Amino acid sequence: MIAGRSVVLPMKLAAPFIQLPLLFDADALSAEVLAIDESCWMPHPQGFPGNSMLPMLAINGDPADESYQGRMLPTPFLERCPYLQQVLESLGATLGRTRLMRLSGNAEVTRHADQGYYWADRVRVHVPIVTQPTVRFECDQVEVNMAPGECWIFDTWRQHSVQNDSERSRIHLVVDTVGGDRFWSLVAHGRDYRREPFGAPWQPESIAPLSDASPRLMLESANIPTVMTPWEVTSRIGFLIGEAQPHPNLQPIRQVAARFTRHWQALWAQFGEREDGWPEFRRAIDLFMQQIRELGSQIVLRNELTFASTMFTLVAKVAVTRVGETSSSDSATPSAAPSAGARVRGRDAQFERPVIVVSSPRSGSTMLFEAMMRAPSAHTIGAESHAVIEGIDALSPARNGLGSNRLTAAQATPEVVAALRERFFAQLRDRDGRAPGAAPVRMVEKTPKNSLRVPFLAEVFPEAEFVYLHRDTPSVLGSMIDAWESGKFRTYPNLPGWQGTPWSLLLTPGWERLIGRPLAEIVAEQWSSALQLLVQDLAALPPERVHVVHYADIVAQPNEVIGSLCRTLGLGWDQKVADLPLSRFTLSTPSKEKWRRHEAVLAPHLHRLRSVIDAVEAFANSDRFALDSARAA
Repeated sequence: MIAGRSVVLPMKLAAPFIQLPLLFDADALSAEVLAIDESCWMPHPQGFPGNSMLPMLAINGDPADESYQGRMLPTPFLERCPYLQQVLESLGATLGRTRLMRLSGNAEVTRHADQGYYWADRVRVHVPIVTQPTVRFECDQVEVNMAPGECWIFDTWRQHSVQNDSERSRIHLVVDTVGGDRFWSLVAHGRDYRREPFGAPWQPESIAPLSDASPRLMLESANIPTVMTPWEVTSRIGFLIGEAQPHPNLQPIRQVAARFTRHWQALWAQFGEREDGWPEFRRAIDLFMQQIRELGSQIVLRNELTFASTMFTLVAKVAVTRVGETSSSDSATPSAAPSAGARVRGRDAQFERPVIVVSSPRSGSTMLFEAMMRAPSAHTIGAESHAVIEGIDALSPARNGLGSNRLTAAQATPEVVAALRERFFAQLRDRDGRAPGAAPVRMVEKTPKNSLRVPFLAEVFPEAEFVYLHRDTPSVLGSMIDAWESGKFRTYPNLPGWQGTPWSLLLTPGWERLIGRPLAEIVAEQWSSALQLLVQDLAALPPERVHVVHYADIVAQPNEVIGSLCRTLGLGWDQKVADLPLSRFTLSTPSKEKWRRHEAVLAPHLHRLRSVIDAVEAFANSDRFALDSARAA
C-alpha cells in the first residue's frame, strides 16, 4: 500500500449470505416481469444450460450489449417495469449491470467463484421474484433458500452454486453494484444466513408499489480504467498474495511484486493515462505476468482459484485497456505478448497430449468422462465446458454470427486460442481436487458440442488426442428424444424463430430447416448432421490422434476397457471398476431395448438415414482407429 492513498480491494463479505432489511411485493414484481413477451428472453451469455436472462441495465441501454465498460442505462424492458425501478432505487446504490436471471426447472448453475475484474469490487444483490422452496443457493458450504420478495447479497468471491430441484422456473432480479451510503447502512443492519441479526432489532422495510413514484436511479458511468493507477495495482496484487494458500514461492513473488509496483508508479508519474505510455505499461505488465506464471503456477487461492490465472484476470487483463477492449466474457488477452496461455509451436509446453472425448449426445460420454477423471494423471474442469468455451464471444453462437456450435480452424485466432487455453488451465483440477503443478498438464475434456468443433480444438491444442465414443444409433436417438422431452437439456431455450419444445442438446448447422418439424425428425437430423461432420473431421486427423471405444464394451467390461484406454493415452490407471455408477445426467435405468418406446416414430428415419448409419458404423469398427491394446498392456 502506498501511503496517503486509498486502495480498492476485491469485495469480501462478513458472511457467505447477508439478508438486507428490505421486503418487496413479489406478486407485483412477477406481474411486471411475466407481462414481457417470452421472445425477449436471451440465452445466458456463458451458455449455461437452462439459464436465460433479460437485461434491465446495460451499456447505453442496449439489451444486446453484454460488455461492462461505459455508461449503464435502462433497457426498454426496465422502462416497462415501474415497480422494478422503484425496487432498484430503494437499494440506495450506484447500479451496475442488472438483469433478470431465469433458471429453468431441474437446472443448475455449477460451482464456481467469480474472478472477473468487473465483479471484484461489486456486490451481487438478489431479489427473488418467482421461486419455490426447492431452489437452493450454496456458498462456501452454506445453503439458503431465498423467499419471494426478500433481498440478499452473497460473497461471490467464495465458491458458490445454485440448484433448482423443481419443474418450475426461478426468476431473480440480479444487480451488480459498488454500493452507496444507504446501501451500506442496509448491509450494516442486515442479518446473516443463520437469521441472526447484525443490528438489532430486525425490522425489514416494506417497499410497496406506488402509482405516483418517480424513481431516480444512480447509474455507473465509470467502471474500467484506461490505465490502472499504481494504487489500484498495488492493492490488488497485495490482496491476491494475502489470499494465497501457503507456498514457499510467495516470498519471491512479494519481491517481484514490489519491484513491479515501483516501476508502475514511475511509469504513471511519467505518462499518467497518456496513450504514448501504453506500450511501456504493456511491456511492464507482460514481464510481471511471465514472472508470476513461473513462480506461481502451483499456488492456489483460498477460494480454490489459481493464483496466476486470477492475477491475470484482476490485474494484467485490464491494467491497460482502451475503450471497447473488454467484454462480458472477460477473456480477451490485453496484449499480443506471449503468455502461458499462448500456443507453443512444436511441443506444447502447457498442455501435453490433451484428451478430448467426442460423441453424439446421449451416447454415455458423461459415464466415460466421470470414470476417466479417476485416472492418476488426469486433470479436468470437473464438468462440461459450455461456459468456458461459449463465454468467449467469438465462440458463442448467440454472439458470433455463425449460428451453430460448429467451429473450424478459422475461428482459432491467436487471441481466441490464448484466451481459451487460459480459461481451461485456470479451472483444471486432478482427482483429489488439486490444481496443476508445473506444466505441461494432462487435460481430459468432454462436452458433446465438441463433436462439431474437432478442427477448431485440434488447432487450439496441437497435441490433442480424440476419443470417439460410439453407441448404436437407435439407442442414441431414443435417448435424445427423452432428453428433449425431459426439459433438462435446454441449451438454447430462446433460439430466435424456433417453435415448439425449446431447443435441447447441441446446436447443429442448418437447424432452421427443422422449425415446426416432429421431434423424431429433429433428433434424427441433429444426430445425422453432428455424426457426419464428426466422422469427416476425425478421419482427416493422423490415425495416432484418434481412438474409438464402444459403449457396449464399456458396459460389459468397464475396468478392462477404461483401463486399457487410459493406459493407451498415457494417463495411467490404478482403479478397480466392477460396475459403473449411473452418470448424473441419466434419465432412467439404461436398457438396450429402451429405445423401442419410440420405435414407431423413429423407424422411418432409421431407414432414411441408413447410409449415414452404415458409414458411422464402418468408421467406428475400422482397424485404423482401434484401441491399441498391445500398447495398453
